[in-house]
Amino acid sequence: MTSAVVVGASGGIGRALVERIATSGAFDRVFALSRAGIEGGPGIVTGQIDLADEQSIREAASRVAEEGPVGLAIVASGMLHGPGVSPEKALKAIDPVAMTQLFAVNTIGPALVAKHMVPLLPRTGRSVFAALSARVGSISDNRLGGWYGYRASKAALNQILRTLAIEVARTRPEAIIAGLHPGTVRTGLSNPFRPDADSPDTVAPEEAAANLLTVLNALTVADSGGIFAWDGQQVPP
Repeated sequence: MTSAVVVGASGGIGRALVERIATSGAFDRVFALSRAGIEGGPGIVTGQIDLADEQSIREAASRVAEEGPVGLAIVASGMLHGPGVSPEKALKAIDPVAMTQLFAVNTIGPALVAKHMVPLLPRTGRSVFAALSARVGSISDNRLGGWYGYRASKAALNQILRTLAIEVARTRPEAIIAGLHPGTVRTGLSNPFRPDADSPDTVAPEEAAANLLTVLNALTVADSGGIFAWDGQQVPP
């Protein structure tokens, strides 16, 4: 058996993923990595990681490597808003500092995690590297405009995942690379922009985690490089 890794484990979806993977018994252990840190539990190994610091990512990967190969790695972190960062409603609202932050968290961070975690995937046998993307990262599905920085950072992430899938197929032909759109989840990231809490268009983090793991379990090598929604439907590029 192998390890699973969840980066962004202190977030709503990340924490739910850690708990569900740990209770599934599919892996020997789950590495729950985050900048803030979380409390561990049976089968859960906690650790710190900072997506803005490659040395932090490198050190986290080294700790994971000590326990053997990784069968599943999920980057569950993401940024939509925060201090000085909010989705732009119009071109005039673009701020280079805010856009840089969005790309650092949503695009560059996951790319660096892939750089150091993908080499830990076994060369034979099924394995998965996934990252949370978003439907708004789809270029062809963009009908409303706005949200320049967030859309662009997720579109760039999608391209990185697609490019990674092509490279990984050469050395790990059974590995699957995928992006995941979790839908509107009741977390702090979506709070200012989602419908009422009891709306059928929102789901709790625990339900979102179950949906995403169901999607990942159903993917095949032919799906590698694609972006998939919580219901298993492929998100158009």
